[in-house]
Amino acid sequence: DIIVTLDADGSTDPAEIPLFVQALVEGADFAKGTRFALGGGSSDITRLRGLGNRALGALVNLRYGTRYSDLCYGFNVFWRRYVTILGLDATSPAPPGDGRLWGDGFEVETLIHMRVAGAGLLVTEVPSFEHDRIHGTSNLSAFRDGLRILRTIVAEWRRARRQDHTTGAAPITEPAPAMSL
Repeated sequence: DIIVTLDADGSTDPAEIPLFVQALVEGADFAKGTRFALGGGSSDITRLRGLGNRALGALVNLRYGTRYSDLCYGFNVFWRRYVTILGLDATSPAPPGDGRLWGDGFEVETLIHMRVAGAGLLVTEVPSFEHDRIHGTSNLSAFRDGLRILRTIVAEWRRARRQDHTTGAAPITEPAPAMSL
């Protein structure tokens, strides 16, 4: 009934999962991890990456009326019934059509958070600590991946606008706000 997404490199602590599940049990539709709330943190994020995360998050927050403090963190727990809302097709190319698929890069976290906001789900942010990775090395490039995330934000705005015009639905202007614990 509950789906958990976390990093496979060992940087996220599965012992935090009960905190996320508690947020769901207490009424949230989606529990979103944040490294930038009291009790959260990171031994890995650089000042540049943190700044980029906040700037990109500000764009999404402005558009959707959310208050996400950490747009680019992949530790999330949500009810299985919301999988279809995400609309992820693992076989479709991610913008800008460079041959990569959704989920091949860091932009998938942004896409998920935007679709959750667009659907008006009740989001609770849960403080989480990102540890040094146990496996592998970072593939993240602040500029390259930041640009991919920005392209994803623009592509998702366009997709949502086209969908609103096609379905006749009013554009989403004020989904359920994110709450901090």
